[in-house]
Amino acid sequence: MKKDIQKKREQEKEMVSLMIRLYCRSKHETKNELCPDCAALDAYARQRSEMCPFMETKTFCSNCKVHCYKPDMREKIRDVMRFSGPRMLLYHPVAAIHHVIATKIEKKRMEKNL
Repeated sequence: MKKDIQKKREQEKEMVSLMIRLYCRSKHETKNELCPDCAALDAYARQRSEMCPFMETKTFCSNCKVHCYKPDMREKIRDVMRFSGPRMLLYHPVAAIHHVIATKIEKKRMEKNL
């Protein structure tokens, strides 16, 4: 079970890093590395995922009842998600499809618990 949680944690960290790289490359016109602001956001998001006590049961941070991001970082990650989310289908189609499926499953689970 611990291996599954760690694998899930690593997948979440990789996904958020992919989205931040896509955002930075498009918005800040970077090539192979992140700008300082995006690098700080990436490090912060990865650290938050590493410390998440709900990893076993949650699918995505947006579905979590506890928001552990500081308000300014939360707004930055929202901007990244709004921009990168729709573009992930073009740049990382397998990851995007997995995200859509997981979101649908989570919504059904949440409705069932209400």
